[in-house]
Amino acid sequence: MAENDNTFLTANNIYEEVEGEAGKALTLEENQEINLVGIIKDRFQKAEDARDSDERRWLKSYENYRGLYNKGVRFRESEKSRVFVKVTKTKVLAAFGKLVDVIFGTGKFPIGISETHMPEGEKENAYLDATNPTPGLETSIPDNIGNRLEDEPQENPYDIGYEGDGKVLKAGATYGNGLFEETIENQADALGLLKEGLSPLPQAAELSPAAKAARRMEKLVHDQIEESNGSAEIRNALLESALLGTGIVKGPFNFNKKLHKWDSNEEGLREYNPLEVRVPRIEFVSCWDFYPDPAATNIDECEFVVHRHKMNRSQLRQLRNMPYFDKDAIRECIQMGPNYEEKDFESQLKDDYNVDETYAPNFEVLEYWGIMDAEYAREVGIDLPDSVDDLDEVQINAWVSGSKLLRAVINPFTPYRIPYNAFPYERNPYNFFGIGVAENMDDSQQIMNGHARMAIDNLALAGSLVFDVDESALVGGQNMEVYPGKIFRRQAGMPGQSIYGLKFPNTAPENMMMFDRFRQLADEQTGIPSYSHGQTGVQSMTRTASGMSMLLGASSLNIKTVIKNLDDFLLKPLGESYFQWNMQFFEGDLDVVGDLEVRATGTNSLMQKEVRSQRLTMFLQTAQSPAIAPFVKVSKLVSELAYSLDLDPDEILNDPEEAAIMAQIIGMQNAQQNTGEETQPDSQQQAGMGSLGGTPQGPQDTGVTGTGGGNIGIGNVPVAGESSFSGTIDNTTPTG
Repeated sequence: MAENDNTFLTANNIYEEVEGEAGKALTLEENQEINLVGIIKDRFQKAEDARDSDERRWLKSYENYRGLYNKGVRFRESEKSRVFVKVTKTKVLAAFGKLVDVIFGTGKFPIGISETHMPEGEKENAYLDATNPTPGLETSIPDNIGNRLEDEPQENPYDIGYEGDGKVLKAGATYGNGLFEETIENQADALGLLKEGLSPLPQAAELSPAAKAARRMEKLVHDQIEESNGSAEIRNALLESALLGTGIVKGPFNFNKKLHKWDSNEEGLREYNPLEVRVPRIEFVSCWDFYPDPAATNIDECEFVVHRHKMNRSQLRQLRNMPYFDKDAIRECIQMGPNYEEKDFESQLKDDYNVDETYAPNFEVLEYWGIMDAEYAREVGIDLPDSVDDLDEVQINAWVSGSKLLRAVINPFTPYRIPYNAFPYERNPYNFFGIGVAENMDDSQQIMNGHARMAIDNLALAGSLVFDVDESALVGGQNMEVYPGKIFRRQAGMPGQSIYGLKFPNTAPENMMMFDRFRQLADEQTGIPSYSHGQTGVQSMTRTASGMSMLLGASSLNIKTVIKNLDDFLLKPLGESYFQWNMQFFEGDLDVVGDLEVRATGTNSLMQKEVRSQRLTMFLQTAQSPAIAPFVKVSKLVSELAYSLDLDPDEILNDPEEAAIMAQIIGMQNAQQNTGEETQPDSQQQAGMGSLGGTPQGPQDTGVTGTGGGNIGIGNVPVAGESSFSGTIDNTTPTG
């Protein structure tokens, strides 16, 4: 395994032997370790400086989402209102809801694995040729069935054969109980009975080994994502992509999962004996903690990435249990004390700006993935082959805290890859980080806030009176407080009115009109119409169901682009990573030999799945024609139809043997029903008109599309010899 090649050598055992001084150990010079740590920190500093503008964009988006004004915003003394209308939050959550519905709404994770068009290493089509086995292989082949295998007769659960020879299919047993497929998969090729290509005989069993291996791998990947809580991690990444413009998922990594198990001891009591199994695990990484190569525009172009961790003492101690970590270096870091320095954006992200930061018992740990000169890698004790020159580059993973190197190993993944998947909500072709919903509607949000504040401040004036008082006309020393029933005393002989009430004009309707106009502009900027997330008051064509359906279909055009980014930058790379992890680290038997193709079906689930199922249904109806049916593989067609409807074909479809048995049963039931329908008119046939007490029998009801018994006529005219013909005499009935 690749982990065995990654040997971390501590400072006390760097080289086992030095030329001319056999048996003498050489200790690592301190400046050599500091050299590598300095290189990593220098690259981290460059990446941090390069994303400064991105941090400002993220801060503004976060404040709009939370409904917070930036600390630098200052209001005039006359502005009393501080209202913030959180339309951004509504739009972000609407976009997040659409993404979650696409990924998890169908009940099946949108990562598909299929065989390639030209599979290598595995047969695309195969059939069982029991009549022409490979020479030299001893087999026991039944004579009466050409597409079965038989091992030991006493172990055969089917006992296939004729009655009387001891080989009878047991009651309830079919060829599709699972053992048949297992026998063919595991033994047919070894016995020389499995031939590549399509079967020349219609009755011979046909298999698709490559397709079955792909479906098996797909089920395994879906199960691993579900069991490792991968859905929750991906949802967190989707929310941050809608808010900040980029979502990041790390992994898969090796994770020892504890399985709870209780066993009975000798005394009959239950004892807790958990098991640990190795499973792949993914985790969400925030954009604030991710520092990519400044020269890259996507993860494939990155020469390095740095993941910044904020750890407390317990988390730092737990690193000692991880493979290839230097325990002495971790102990020294803890003894040196916390070294975490809060960044500028972290203080602005906090709601309470007055938090005392003098006590912060945290440690800053940098996780580095990327290239490094082989010379520096050898200096810190990484074993490299002699064929690797000092000037060559190698992929490494290093953990640094302060001036200490905690871990340094060769990248354990085969093939080499940086284990991060960064996907943009809306791609910026000239920047690594994408553009989110909040940034797209930033201008509209500010203008809506301004007009909302103006409307409220104006209503505060227009909603109350302002008084103009002539104090010379009033008796001095009076209280100027105004309340119902208030009496003011005037000076005798003073002409005119002493108190005037002034009402300010109400401009709130004009402000709210501008507010609504820019709310509509926010719909245009984000591509998420208000009616798609529940705004009431729809008018015109949206009053009808068909009109609303048209508008909702048009509104999904923008989200389709986002889903395509999700397919290209998250789902497909994540599926390939899971496939490579299983091929490299999976402890069980995968039974996967050929090359497989990972497909991201997010766009397919949004746009094409319904169309595909409709086309398969139409083709299935066309295949019922007797002229076309012989050319169609109906079992394959039904299987693909079930797969397009997110149903498991292995669970709901019968194999060919079970289908033949069910077809025979249905045919017998139909025959019985047809026989009963034909005999019923004869038993109820009445005597002709010439018989005693006989009356003419009415015409047979042939339905509204026939010629009688319906709305268009009385049916065919009876002719001589028919029971309904009036001249027919029943000879079996004696006449009077």
